[in-house]
Amino acid sequence: MSLAMKHQVAADPRLHETVPRRVLVVDDSRMQRRILSAQLSRSGYEVIEAASAEEALPICAKCEPDIVISDWMMDGMNGPDFCRAFRQMTRSSYGYFILLTSKTDKTDVSHGLESGADDFLSKPVNGDELRARLVAGRRILAMQEELSAKNTLLRASQDAIERDLQEARKLQQSLVRERHRSFGSADVALMLRPAGHVGGDLVGFFQINARRIGLYGIDVSGHGITSAVMMARLAGYLSGAAPTQNIAMIESELGVYEGRPPAELAAMLNELVLEEMQTESYFTLVYADIDLMTGQLELVQAGHPYPVVQRRSGEVEFLGEGGLPVGLIPGACYQSVRAVLAPGDRLILLSDGMTEATNRAGEMIDHAGLGAIISKFARLRGRAFLDAVFWDLENYTDGQMEDDVSAVFFSFDSAKIYRN
Repeated sequence: MSLAMKHQVAADPRLHETVPRRVLVVDDSRMQRRILSAQLSRSGYEVIEAASAEEALPICAKCEPDIVISDWMMDGMNGPDFCRAFRQMTRSSYGYFILLTSKTDKTDVSHGLESGADDFLSKPVNGDELRARLVAGRRILAMQEELSAKNTLLRASQDAIERDLQEARKLQQSLVRERHRSFGSADVALMLRPAGHVGGDLVGFFQINARRIGLYGIDVSGHGITSAVMMARLAGYLSGAAPTQNIAMIESELGVYEGRPPAELAAMLNELVLEEMQTESYFTLVYADIDLMTGQLELVQAGHPYPVVQRRSGEVEFLGEGGLPVGLIPGACYQSVRAVLAPGDRLILLSDGMTEATNRAGEMIDHAGLGAIISKFARLRGRAFLDAVFWDLENYTDGQMEDDVSAVFFSFDSAKIYRN
């Protein structure tokens, strides 16, 4: 039976009864071969004969019999050795192997099974028993072929999903259109590394007006497509390209934009998720509104890892008090945190993929360990700084960072105004 025919049979079980199975009978006794061939032919099987295992192997390679019935004791290669050689052959489908034997010792039976045999028939062969064993063999072959056909369809589906995920990754990365910008008095750099094809982390920034910018980091619960879809929708709420749709910005009557207080923004997002999205997913958020002239910042921490301020001296401070995630509890309240950045200071927003890095001993990095890594690279800026911190954490985990990784780096240099 051709490979195409076997897949057709697998797809329609009714064909198993109409398409004859090919059986190879291997026995050095011509009389025994004739008897078995006659019984098999009367039962509707297509029969091929071979007088030895050495003669049978080329036949197996050429025509791939569905079932092999082989004598145990033969001149030259015996039945178990033939079965081992048969199992090592490359086939398009499974072959059912039956050993003919007068051996009844359990050790001999075990030896036959270890060689790869599926079943045994005692000599002299009883016609009813032969038919029953062959029915069992056909049932096994049908299941194997059906499984093979399903696996082929599954692989095709997986390939299609893989292609879709590759495109989804490109689209997700395109949401972070700008990874670095200089505002004259400050620099911003972003990092986004999904653990899989797509992830639930999002980072970004946007200009509120001539002297203020917004920075944010988001981590949607879970992984995969659901998280990525929710993340994409959140990106629309905080778009720098469409200020009228950015809910973090409020337009005055004079057409000047001001920033919505961070705590108010978190509460608004909480209601949006619970009332409009109606999903079981939630997310953590850190959002900072920064004055580029004075270095004053106001931020909200909603379940996200603690924001880090690194002073010009190298000293590291952790801001915030934790807070509730967004989209988890109706009516959740959020508190703003205020701080002031002096020239030379920097604000760093890290996702839990970095702050919860765990080594092989199961020890999660603490604030002291994270602060030491940040201090180690105090002389670096922007993406160079974020990459250096990431690789140090990668070394800490011995290459086992399995969560999405995202980060925002903001350095405040002096009191200048950047005009777009």
